[in-house]
Amino acid sequence: MSLKNKDNHNRWRNKTVAFRVSPEEDEQIEIAVKLTGLTKQDYITRRLLCKDVVVQGNPRVYKALRNQLSAVLDELQRIEAGAGMNDELLDTICWIATIMDGMKEETHGD
Repeated sequence: MSLKNKDNHNRWRNKTVAFRVSPEEDEQIEIAVKLTGLTKQDYITRRLLCKDVVVQGNPRVYKALRNQLSAVLDELQRIEAGAGMNDELLDTICWIATIMDGMKEETHGD
């Protein structure tokens, strides 16, 4: 049996929601989760309820950004060699740009 837990409003989280995704969609979800630093449950819940997903910079987020930027560079080099670009890469680049822009604002706002 899984551990019982409560959300931020002290409500029991005892319902399970499950759905199927393609391998490509799963990869996109995993990338987004890693870039936000949230748990997958918190990320999906916030997105489904149309709440803001606020990224708090921490070592895990910085590592995920570094790894994704490296993967983006590899893809861009592949594209330069004549291969086509896919929508998932464009989504990842947009997520990284948004997060980096938010981090820049945080740094200048201090």
